[in-house]
Amino acid sequence: MLRRSFAKLLLATMAIGSFISAAAATPEQIIILRHGEKQDAYRLCQVGVQRSLALAAQYLGKGAEQSLFSGGSKPDAFIAITLHTLELVSPSARSWNMPVILYSVLPMRGQTAAQTTAILNQRTQEAVRDVLANPAWDGKTVVMVWEHHHIADLALEKQFPNDKITLRQLFNLDVNTTLPETWSGDNFDYFWIVNFAKGSNRPTSVEVRKQVFTGSFASVPSNDWAKPPTYPANSKCEVNSN
Repeated sequence: MLRRSFAKLLLATMAIGSFISAAAATPEQIIILRHGEKQDAYRLCQVGVQRSLALAAQYLGKGAEQSLFSGGSKPDAFIAITLHTLELVSPSARSWNMPVILYSVLPMRGQTAAQTTAILNQRTQEAVRDVLANPAWDGKTVVMVWEHHHIADLALEKQFPNDKITLRQLFNLDVNTTLPETWSGDNFDYFWIVNFAKGSNRPTSVEVRKQVFTGSFASVPSNDWAKPPTYPANSKCEVNSN
């Protein structure tokens, strides 16, 4: 039964990949970021919670001090995939009175790492398929908060040579030689801001922007790329083991 289920999952993955290559409707901008610092498989640690509040106050929330939505524009969708990504983006979405669209992948008892990866592959493909096909988002701004291995991970991509399974591949960011091939496990503090021309699923530009917080959120880590963050004592945050 389990083998048949994963065979169906593989077929669905292949079909979605074909659909994405033909998609034409695209947002004007997609803002990609990773979830916040984790305590365990179910929740963010206190540092991650502070990051979620800081993002709403400074970058992604309504009335944010350094809003990523310039010229009076606003986000048209917030999309998440795991509990950690949902928790991170919820304060920002709530400030706009908007829902978070969840392509849910949850920690399940007895589920192997390989099974979780297969589900993340499919859900990532489904999300990108919808982002590139939903006419409501054509020419709009979409925020995607994602699990970092499925943003960009060259080693993971090589495990599935016949499929596109990361945002880097699915949004054709792999043709941009200035972007990292793998999202560093040390970094929770960057945006990839991807811009598209109307009707094209190939980006015209990608801006990599570091999250730097001020005021009451100045202690939220803002470490350089591939450099480990410093956490307060007893923060209960998981330390990167990648």
